[in-house]
Parts: sequence; C-alpha cells; structure tokens
Amino acid sequence: MTHTGAVGVPWSVVGEAPAYLQSDPVGGPSTPIDALQGIALLDRLDSMPRGDVRAFLQANPDAVRTMLASPPSASAVAAWWDSAPASGRGILRSLAPQLVGNLEGVPYRARDLANRDVLQAADEQLETRLGGVIGRAEREELEARRHMLREVEQALEAGEDRRLIGLDVTGEGRAIVAVGDVSHADYVTYLVPGMFFGVDAQIEAWTATAQDLVDEQERRLAAAGRSGTVAAVAWIGYTTPSLVNVASMELAREGRDALTASLQGLRAERGDDQPHLAVLAHSYGSTAALLSLEEHDVNVDALAVVGSPGSPARHASELHVTGGNVWVGAAEWDPIPASGVFGSQPASRAYGAKLFSVAPGVDPATGETLGGAVTHNDYFARGSMSLRNLALIAIGEGAQVIGPDHSRGDFARAHTRIR
Repeated sequence: MTHTGAVGVPWSVVGEAPAYLQSDPVGGPSTPIDALQGIALLDRLDSMPRGDVRAFLQANPDAVRTMLASPPSASAVAAWWDSAPASGRGILRSLAPQLVGNLEGVPYRARDLANRDVLQAADEQLETRLGGVIGRAEREELEARRHMLREVEQALEAGEDRRLIGLDVTGEGRAIVAVGDVSHADYVTYLVPGMFFGVDAQIEAWTATAQDLVDEQERRLAAAGRSGTVAAVAWIGYTTPSLVNVASMELAREGRDALTASLQGLRAERGDDQPHLAVLAHSYGSTAALLSLEEHDVNVDALAVVGSPGSPARHASELHVTGGNVWVGAAEWDPIPASGVFGSQPASRAYGAKLFSVAPGVDPATGETLGGAVTHNDYFARGSMSLRNLALIAIGEGAQVIGPDHSRGDFARAHTRIR
C-alpha cells in the first residue's frame, strides 16, 4: 500500500510521513545504543541488565519522550513485545513505566499496571513538593495538578474492571480509561469528546458515561437474546479546545493523529481476534474522528457523531467505515450541526449518513419513557433516546435504532438538515 497525504499525494512527494507511518530504524549489535531508535532500541533495552537500562535512561532523560513522540507502528510493537524476554519487559515496565504505559501495541494489562505506577509516583512527588517551602504561584499550580491526578484515581476506583491504558501527567494531561476487557470484548466502543473535556474536569464523568454505555449495551444484548461481551473506552487522548481556539482545526488534527494511533493500537493488540469496533464522537471530537477515518489508514465497523461541526469530507462514503455504517444525531436546539464550520454538515441528506432520533419518546422494545437531547451537551445522558440509539449502533443493532421520525429502522424520511 502506498500511504498518501490528505489530498492523495504520496508522502515521498509532500514531505515526511506522520510518525505512525514511518518505518522502524534498524541497528545491528555493534551500533551504539544512543544511535538506535524504534524497535531496534527496544530490542537492545530488553536484552540489557537492569543496571545498564537504568544508566541509559539516566544518561538519556529524553529517550522515552522521543520514543513516544515518534513511535514504531503498533503492529511492530506488538510483535516486539511477544518476542521480548519476560525479564526484559519487566525491567522496562519498572524503570520506564511511562513508555510501556503509552506505547501502542503493548498489551493493555501491562499498560494499565505501568500507568498506575506513573500515577502513584507523580502523586507522591507532588505531595513531597507541596510539603516543602514553595511560593504561592507554584503551590497553586501543584495543587491543580494534584487535583487532576485525583480525578484520574477516582475514575479508576468508581467501578470494577477499569484499566488506565493511556496517561500523561504533564501540562493539561491526557488520560484513557477502559471500562471492560478491551483485550477480549466482542464489542469495543471509543468515546471521543469535544471542547472543554480536559482530564481535570471531565475524566471521571467521561468514564461514568462509558460505564453507562456498557450497561446499556449489555441490557440491549440480553433483550435481543444475543450473547457477547462489551467494553468502552473513555478517551481523552488529545488536548480539547476552548472558546479561544475552537474555530481552528489544529487541535482536531492532533486528535486525528492520537485517535488513529489508539485505534491502530487496539487492532494490533487484538491480532486475529478483532472486535466489532465503533467510534462515538461528540462535537469537536467528531471532527477529529472524521479526519482520522478519512485521511488515515484505519477503519471501524460503526461511526456515530453527535453535535458535529463537520469536516472536509463531503460524503459518508469518503470515510473508512465498514458498509457505510455512519450515523448522525442532532438536537433541535443545537446550532453546531447546521454550522458547517469545518466544511460539511453530516446531518444533511446530501452527506449520506443515517440520522437517528435524540428526541424524547417511548422505547418500542421496553415501553420505557426516554429523555431527549435539547442542547449541545445532552447526547450521552443516562436514560435518553440518544444513549439508547448510540448503544445499539455500537453493537451492530442498527435495525432497532429509532429514526428522527420515530420509526424503527426506517430512515427514508429523515430530516434534511437541522433547523
């Protein structure tokens, strides 16, 4: 396959390919370790004694950051991990937990353990610094960072079977929490947020939303008499925008690259046992997801966007979604879907996606009354028509989804656009 840029031009023409598309550098046994990169460096490190690994990391404090900024492909990492000696993997997890915890292709269980070590170490370091003599401004900064770490801890402690599969404790932070066994679940759903969804303010709530989705999916599978296991990923893997920069696509492109890497990491982790993979994306996060599925070498089985400002893709067929399984939800009083800020209006008939209802109504399968989404931030509310439909979309039950005209599985009369 020839990888291309956003306009179909080979990367050899337009310049260097993104990091996740680059080939891994190679190096023989005589190559100095500080000249190695990618898999060659990982191979060398996992064969070294603990003391030598520690000495290398101390002498090269930017080695982990550099590796994560330009990582090997997830499939190459998965192959390396499988072939690396257990002792070498253990040394790296204990001495370089940030690397093991965030390197796509490493099994999620190992990443969870490594990231929890990073979380604990960061918390202890903050407590030590806060216990010393520091200025007011520094104290406020450290207390804010401590609050962010506590939010991640609470997200992990609030429910069973949760794994911390991505963590960055610097700056505004990034955190990715899996609810359920993403390594083995039959259905895996990624939840991609929009503006104002920072780790400090939202990781606990976003993880709770992932739990609500999992609970709803399990209920729907049982009602349909189907077997299957589900997992959801509360993904805050990029810096979400504020009012200052929401009109720019810069952070959406950052989200595009980060989401691509995460999805490729799941594909590599699962190998021959691939799940039904869905992405549910909100607002600005939908633009990041649309960019990923249009421009990058990754595909999913279902995509649903809500409150979406669009992307350069003009039609659902331009997205790497199996069978054109693209869905759109838009609340009546949400102005964003009709804005076309980033080029397209996914809720329009011309886009070619299926619309689903987010309005209040009665569930025809259970008879229960469901709430409706009124504004831009109501789409994932527990007990809502929107969450019901999103759950069904992500487990391949599109025929049971309620359309905007409140018919089941009939989208011929879908609204042409949001008023």
